[in-house]
Amino acid sequence: MIRISLIGFIVLCLLGMASCQSKAPKASSSSESQMANDVDSTTVIVPTYARGYSVSYLSGGIRLVDISDPQKENSNVFRYALVPRDGKREGIPDGYTVIETPVKHVICMTSLQLSNFIRLEACDHVVGITSTRHLFNKEMNQRLKSGQTAKIGIEGNFDNEVIMSMTPNVIFISPFKRGGYDAMRETGIPLVPHLGYKEMTPLGQAEWIKFVGMFIGQEAEANARFADIEKRYQELCQLTEKVEKRPVVFSGEIRGGNWYAVGGKSFLAQLFRDAGADYFLKDDPRSGGVTLDFETVYSQAESADYWRIVNSYDGTFSYDALKALDPRYADFRAFRERGVIYCNMREKPFYESMPMQPEVVLADLIHVFHPDLLPDYKPTYYERLTK
Repeated sequence: MIRISLIGFIVLCLLGMASCQSKAPKASSSSESQMANDVDSTTVIVPTYARGYSVSYLSGGIRLVDISDPQKENSNVFRYALVPRDGKREGIPDGYTVIETPVKHVICMTSLQLSNFIRLEACDHVVGITSTRHLFNKEMNQRLKSGQTAKIGIEGNFDNEVIMSMTPNVIFISPFKRGGYDAMRETGIPLVPHLGYKEMTPLGQAEWIKFVGMFIGQEAEANARFADIEKRYQELCQLTEKVEKRPVVFSGEIRGGNWYAVGGKSFLAQLFRDAGADYFLKDDPRSGGVTLDFETVYSQAESADYWRIVNSYDGTFSYDALKALDPRYADFRAFRERGVIYCNMREKPFYESMPMQPEVVLADLIHVFHPDLLPDYKPTYYERLTK
């Protein structure tokens, strides 16, 4: 078993990165990738922002992929050995599930997973998805219409007959969500966790495009796409490094009597920081969802400058429509001074495209928070609600 360190490669990557609050972590022994002499350097996968997977290389082009929850220390590790099709399987440690690559057919369980394939222009690999609600991508809609891609049911009620009929090589899952995956395991198809949604930084989430690239044989394309994303994101970060005034922004709405937000170590909080704003829960140590009552939110966000809202509203969303949902909303300064930042998922491909366009989302937010920095910019997802 031959292993050659990529420390030099990683160092060069890190030296070339601009400074930003979302800058890449320093390479460590736990995240070092290694490769053998027969691996093309353009196809080597080195995750530098993503904390949920690591890659090491064995001779013969075999890749050992370890996947774990990026929000938790010492979480369960899912192990896979990606073996070139018709290649040797020598030296693979015990405990690794072997998958021949490149895979031809995959099933996606979430829009975030699908966004990787859309950005790689590789939708022809996707033969199954769960929900088609708010699906905008023309190619995927055409594949559904022609039967090249099928709906496999919803979480907890998957149709194994449909799944088997699409002959997938791999099913990407979200193992920490409610699932109903037990019945799916009976198919014998490898279930591979895709934990991009658990990453705590925008670039970390976007770097899962490299993870998908390994499975479908598009490593070079994934590296190139991510390099473009990273470059633009870092350029935008530099614009906000020295802003003198950092507005305060809060997020979420009341649903079922509770206000759902995210903690101060979350993906969204990092995005606001990089856009030159302060999240109202910036000191909260949690990285995931936070459930609050209205009074708690009001006490901390009443005087906030901006309010970020993403929903699926049937019709034209407005301040009157927002007030009709809950009259107390009108008491927030961000409501009174027209500081709502809004995205309607019925009109924009938020979840199927946004995860792989953090640089676009960042530009949207900078345009709202600091319009003088991007004066001629036209928003893609978020816009300031004016009426």
